[in-house]
Amino acid sequence: MFSITISNDGGWEKYILQDDVSGSYAEVIPGSGAILHAFGFRDVHGTVNVVESYDSADDFLHHQERKGFLGAKLSPFVCRLKEGRYQFGEKSYRFEKYYLGRHAIHGILYNRIFGVIGQSADEHHASVTMKYDYRGQEPGYPFHYDCTVTWRLAAGHKVTVTTECINQDKGLIPMQDGWHPYFTLGDPVDELQLEFQSKEIVEFDSDLLPTRNMVPYEDFIALKKIGPIFMDYCFALNMDACQPLCVLRNPVKKIELEIYPGRSYPFLQIYIPPHRKSIAIENLSGPPDGFNNAMGTQILEPGAAALFQTTYQLKRLP
Repeated sequence: MFSITISNDGGWEKYILQDDVSGSYAEVIPGSGAILHAFGFRDVHGTVNVVESYDSADDFLHHQERKGFLGAKLSPFVCRLKEGRYQFGEKSYRFEKYYLGRHAIHGILYNRIFGVIGQSADEHHASVTMKYDYRGQEPGYPFHYDCTVTWRLAAGHKVTVTTECINQDKGLIPMQDGWHPYFTLGDPVDELQLEFQSKEIVEFDSDLLPTRNMVPYEDFIALKKIGPIFMDYCFALNMDACQPLCVLRNPVKKIELEIYPGRSYPFLQIYIPPHRKSIAIENLSGPPDGFNNAMGTQILEPGAAALFQTTYQLKRLP
């Protein structure tokens, strides 16, 4: 049986989805950008949580950008946008929200307050659905759209996140989508093993912006120790390969995270922060600077919807 508990500790309202049989759980915070605050399970070996997040609502409010956008919702563009500028139709636009150096990053919904519009729990799953109605508040994106996010915990230590973006404007709008979770499996990233089914790596310039060139890449198509390497790269996934398309494993603690992106997320951005205690594995609908290079950017007609989905599964290895 599954259940939902609402907790108000830490200065925020957490929705805790639980599998009362297996001990798996997922904590979601609608009021802090619809983030996944925790995901793990409890068994005879102890409690496991694989998500790096914030200490409190105050920590989220004041340190989200400084801490690297832990868990952030990326919408309506992902990662970097060159100088925050793009042209759509016959008009030019410039975002004002947040810049890292010269470039805008991570969209405009990452710290918005989503309102809960539904929840359910039965013998098969527990889910919570939340929504943010964006109405052109940011000058760089004067369009209207609804963003609805559903987190769903199911048997087998699985949590699925589905995002639906609906154009509520009178004309066409550009749209990308993604997530920015950081995962930790209990040891430094250097000691973990990684696998992802990539076809190509997106070639970046010195500002980590795509050059529009794609380069063959197969370095991690089988499980391989990460070691001391630096990563802040974007990869095109081989969507025809067998799922899961990404695996992160701690061979010592025998914990494995598997990622099953839908075809709506054909790109994977991987970033290892300097502290190397966690790794950001980001499902993306397109690579960075998508409003300028048109790679993976959808153009939605009035009333049209774009749907994005990925699933995370945890395993305790024998």
